[in-house]
Amino acid sequence: MKRLPTGPTDEPDRMNEPVGSRDESRYEPDIKKEYANDQIVVTWEPEYCIHAADCLNGLPAVFDPWRRPWVAVDAASADEIAEVVMRCPTGALHFQRLDGGDQEPEPEDPTVQLRPNGPLFVRGKIRIEDASGHLIREDTRVALCRCGGSGNKPFCDGTHRTIGFRSGPSRSSGS
Repeated sequence: MKRLPTGPTDEPDRMNEPVGSRDESRYEPDIKKEYANDQIVVTWEPEYCIHAADCLNGLPAVFDPWRRPWVAVDAASADEIAEVVMRCPTGALHFQRLDGGDQEPEPEDPTVQLRPNGPLFVRGKIRIEDASGHLIREDTRVALCRCGGSGNKPFCDGTHRTIGFRSGPSRSSGS
C-alpha cells in the first residue's frame, strides 16, 4: 500500500468530476491510498467510493475534495476521524488506530438499507463471492448496485444518478 503525504501536493483536482470519469487510474481495481499520522491511518479505496459525502459533511477540515491530499489526518482527533469514517456507507474508507484507540468494531447482525433512487447499503459481516465461489470482497460496509448500470458490479459506482434510476414507491413493512 502506498502512503501519501499529509501536506499539499501539485496533483490536479479530479475529486468532483462526473461519475462517468471512472476511467482515471485512481479507480483501477485494488488501488488503496493511505493517509497517516502517529495516531491513525485512514485507508481510501476509490473503486468503492460513490461520493455519498458522509465524510465531507462530517469533518470538512479533514475530508476536503478540493485539497491534495484530500484527507488531512492532522486536522482532527483520531477519535473524531474514526467516528466519521465509520459513517462511510460504501466501505471505501476504513481506519486503523495506532495510538491504542478502539479499532473498527466487529459488526452486529447484517442490515440492508434501500436508498431512494440509489443503491443498497449493506452493513454487517459481508462476504461477496462470484458464481464460482471466488471471494470478491469481505467488508463491513458495502453499497450494492440495484439500477443495473454499474460498471463495477455488484458494487454501486453512482451510475444510478446519470441514468435516472427511480426505485419506485416505498413498500410498507410486513407486505
